Amino acid sequence: MGIEIERKFLLQSDDWRMAVISESRLQQGFLSTDPQRTLRVRLADGEGTLTVKGLTQGATRREYEYPIPAQDAAQLLDELCLRPLIEKTRYRVPHAGLVWEIDVFFGENAGLVVAEVELGDEAQEVQLPPWVGAEVTGDPRYYNANLIRRPFSAWSNTN
Repeated sequence: MGIEIERKFLLQSDDWRMAVISESRLQQGFLSTDPQRTLRVRLADGEGTLTVKGLTQGATRREYEYPIPAQDAAQLLDELCLRPLIEKTRYRVPHAGLVWEIDVFFGENAGLVVAEVELGDEAQEVQLPPWVGAEVTGDPRYYNANLIRRPFSAWSNTN
């Protein structure tokens, strides 16, 4: 069964950079941003994926991910995905038995940096790293599918 349980946070410092174990440049786009069923295309490290995600409830949603040829992913991103595309570098950082993913966005979402951690269930205890700030798990502005409709560069300081 395809379930994703993920919490998302803003960062309060760059101290995480000292513990990075890997990084990947990602380009992703959406064929559908309907909150009931998003359809994402991603190209990362020469590999393509197609991901179907259901409605987020709390920190949980259905997620089904399938490999596709990199050439197909590139063509879908170029010709069919909504604009702007999401461009980011993803860093993986271990902390207290979990691997955190730090996304540093570029392009229309430049300046946005978020940390995500995937869990086994919503009640799982999480020891927050000292570089983590406010939790934004339930804030739809930070969903990648919504960053297509309203990129970070369009936000004002009061939103």
